[in-house]
Amino acid sequence: MDKVIGSAQEAVADIAAGSVLAVGGFGLCGVPFALIDALLEQGADELTTISNNCGVDDAALGVLLYAGRIRKTISSFVGGNKELARLYLSGQLEVELTPQGTLAERLRAGGAGIPAFYTPTGVGTLVADGGIPIRYDADGNVVETSRPKEVREFDGQQYVLETALTADFGLVHALMGDRHGNLYFHESARNFNPLAGMAGRITIAEVEQLVEPGDLTPEHVHLPGVYVDRVVVVGGDHKPIEKRTTRPRPSAGVPAAAGEEATEGAA
Repeated sequence: MDKVIGSAQEAVADIAAGSVLAVGGFGLCGVPFALIDALLEQGADELTTISNNCGVDDAALGVLLYAGRIRKTISSFVGGNKELARLYLSGQLEVELTPQGTLAERLRAGGAGIPAFYTPTGVGTLVADGGIPIRYDADGNVVETSRPKEVREFDGQQYVLETALTADFGLVHALMGDRHGNLYFHESARNFNPLAGMAGRITIAEVEQLVEPGDLTPEHVHLPGVYVDRVVVVGGDHKPIEKRTTRPRPSAGVPAAAGEEATEGAA
């Protein structure tokens, strides 16, 4: 079955207002930028996003936040995005905070058909006991908090019950994909992408390179095509760096530090 779609715009055309989206990426690494930008152009709003973080101020899911398209986000990290903080504290955005490993497992469980699981992460904290602010009103008052979760003991250790996550659509970015939807992710860009792809009822993959079925050996398939419904070729030119950090080079005539070679040119 050939799952290749002609454009990102065509691939996201049926994402409706109020949809739940599981979105791959970590920071700005492995983010499906083309699909997000196409969704911004498409206009769907009242969205719920499930992602490690909700983009930054001017990129990734941040562009949907600035456009007022996201109603709720389920994430493990919401720092680095001033607009998210403003919307959250002014009652315009619901935020469900989930520990990072728990978020990953909730997505994997959803894709595997497991309704819930027990984890020690969060026992004895607000994660298990409830009380984390989910929604504020316009005056900055907390109007909704997380509910207490079931805690159960196994072999003398306490575990908290976490429920699985599924989404109407999964949006992922891969280095390579074939026409059957089998995907290969490059190193750290793999991050949450396979999990978001598993959790989506309809998963859309943007790929940098399209290969023919059989070119990806089984051990190189990180997400099997059974989870993927649409493939869009987007190339690999758009890869912004979230925070560029470079070590200052020693100036001319100044000896390099011990164990460090002086080099010419910019970092």
